[in-house]
Amino acid sequence: MSSSASAASASSRSSDSRARALWGSFFVAVGCVCFVAFAYAAVVSKLLPPSDNAVISAVQNDRYYCFLVPLTLPILVVTVYFHWLSMKLFKHA
Repeated sequence: MSSSASAASASSRSSDSRARALWGSFFVAVGCVCFVAFAYAAVVSKLLPPSDNAVISAVQNDRYYCFLVPLTLPILVVTVYFHWLSMKLFKHA
């Protein structure tokens, strides 16, 4: 009985690791697609000639995403600092 239980446990771990790898690959793929879409909206679309397509034209004329990353960087620095500070205070409390 113990050999069948250990075989079932090994099979369960193998199945669990495959599921985790699948979910991990899925999240990496979604992240890559989002990055490519943002890079197109923020940089590439501004370099292309004007388009007759309404969606592409709206993306080309949009100015929000061009300023999103540069204006987010100072907030990121402050957030990282407060995270570091809270970990220091928690560690020494």
